[in-house]
Amino acid sequence: MAERSTAAVDVADNSGDEPLTAKAGQSTSDGVAQNRERETDSEEAQGSGGTESPGKASPPELHSGHKLARRYRLEECVTRLDGFSSWRAVDEKLRRAVGVHLLPADHPRARSVLAAARSSALLGDPRFVQVLDAVEENDLVYVVHEWLPDATELTALLASGPLEVHEAYQMVSQVSQAMAAAHREGLAHLRLTPSAVLRTSSGQWRIRGLAVNAALRGISSDTPQRTDTEAIGALLYAALTQRWPYDNDAYGLSGLPKGVGLIAPDQVRAGVHRGLSELAMRALANDGATASRHETPCTTPEELVKAIAEMPRIRPPEPTFTAPPEYQRTSYQQGYGRPAPHMGATQPVTAPPPPLQSRTGKALKWAVSALLIAALGLGSWQLADALMDRAKSDDTQKTKTPDGNGKDTDKTKPVKPIAIKGAQEYVAKGDAQAPGDVGKTYDGDSSTYWRSKSFVDGPEMKPAFKPGVGIVYDLGSQQTVTAASIGLRYPGDHTTITLYGTDSMGSSTSVDSMTKIGTITTSGTSAKITVSQKAKTQYVLLWITAMPYASGDQYSGAGYKQAITDVKFTG
Repeated sequence: MAERSTAAVDVADNSGDEPLTAKAGQSTSDGVAQNRERETDSEEAQGSGGTESPGKASPPELHSGHKLARRYRLEECVTRLDGFSSWRAVDEKLRRAVGVHLLPADHPRARSVLAAARSSALLGDPRFVQVLDAVEENDLVYVVHEWLPDATELTALLASGPLEVHEAYQMVSQVSQAMAAAHREGLAHLRLTPSAVLRTSSGQWRIRGLAVNAALRGISSDTPQRTDTEAIGALLYAALTQRWPYDNDAYGLSGLPKGVGLIAPDQVRAGVHRGLSELAMRALANDGATASRHETPCTTPEELVKAIAEMPRIRPPEPTFTAPPEYQRTSYQQGYGRPAPHMGATQPVTAPPPPLQSRTGKALKWAVSALLIAALGLGSWQLADALMDRAKSDDTQKTKTPDGNGKDTDKTKPVKPIAIKGAQEYVAKGDAQAPGDVGKTYDGDSSTYWRSKSFVDGPEMKPAFKPGVGIVYDLGSQQTVTAASIGLRYPGDHTTITLYGTDSMGSSTSVDSMTKIGTITTSGTSAKITVSQKAKTQYVLLWITAMPYASGDQYSGAGYKQAITDVKFTG
């Protein structure tokens, strides 16, 4: 229900999952297809997915900037599905980001959504993302909920691999306890998927969409406790194996091979904790499938909490410390040319070599002495000669005649900053990103940015959908650009920026017909581009074709995105 670090709200996640015990509702798309921006995409989100049909109700025709109750300003539509839409918004009264679900007042599910939202708000349990407001106004029903920019959904965590054992233990413990508390108050989730479970930056697990997500989708169940318990078992199974415990792919996870049935997690992946593996099977017990030791299945969240309490506690891993480098004795402490003696060990004394006492030895000593004296004399002469040559060279440099302009001909030409007179977003395909913020990229304030939207795929952008994003800068007149520096907000793998010389600030000129003057790929938060082909131009396109993955914040959800500031050109 409330917000996640990804932009889309968990009411239409791209699951493709079979219903659990309730068998209620089929999965629909997230409203965010592959290779698409995390924004409204109605053709990818069709179908009711519930037990009711929305009839002829249509989603409200709203837009970014629309204000509800003179307070909630809509910023970005993240889901549009089944006659309702979900938005990232700003509460202008409290100056914080919030999430909003919107649907027409005559929508078949409007009454049930309002009732579910108000019941969820009364629970007041901090383990759930909180409903802040539920209102019917001007033929609209809207539900306002928390937005958690610092939280990451379980779907994103599992993208890189299964959870560490203690982390999986904490997840199933906290989620089970929260759902047990909700069911004691008569509330069920019925849509407890990996994208509905969030881990905050402090390590706490929170659940969004309690009652509301199911109401929006028209989902109901005759056995709500069993439905939520099996959903928790599926979450634990996925956390231990990075696989979905059914024979279909869902939530970015591969399903089990078809025909093998429900097999225990420790048979899917080596090294899985045996106790957690059996716990997942007890929660998933269905149609005769039980855990490997045939323990009693858990059919309610309360039973699952008791089963977890009976397990030996899983402790967090010991912190690892880097061993300091071995102490090195100085030459003063240990003497020159030999190691420091160990305590209690007798050090053998090396006998000196015998002296040269024969006539041959004496002659050899005199010969060596003579050679050393000759070498010293020759070296001194060469040193004096070199010093004299250097003095002559210095005198020559001091008396060097400047050119006709009174300047030294060898002096390097100074770098000249080029003032930016204006800028405009370049849109090659699709929608603009943040056209009103282009001025923030050269206003001299490092805290202000122009931001792209959040993309599902990356780091490389998909030309078929969005070949790139960027800004055209007006330098006022024809200028010879030699370098550019750009500040970036998000580090990571990776950002690719290319500079092009163009003939106008408009988007009608294709990138292919522009003159490429420099490019760079970086994983840091700054980019310095040296122009390879110094050509005069009045307009420079800063074109981004690859962006790193970043978590969600108050401006956009998690995904591949970038923001730029402090753009400077020099000539």
